[in-house]
Amino acid sequence: MALEIKKYQRENPQSLARRFAKRMQQSGILLRARKNRFKERPKSRQAKKRAALRKEELKKEYQKLKKLGKL
Repeated sequence: MALEIKKYQRENPQSLARRFAKRMQQSGILLRARKNRFKERPKSRQAKKRAALRKEELKKEYQKLKKLGKL
């Protein structure tokens, strides 16, 4: 999807840049590009299990230290 902005007669560079930025924002091109750039892969079932087990383990350790008064 191409975005074409032409300079008006007697238009200064600042207003041209502002108009370009506004059109880019409205078109949603940057939003789509950022979504593709920072797209996260879905976690596998095994990775989800490991993460859940680790979270539970850390939670138990935290509770243990809290009971002992070390936090």
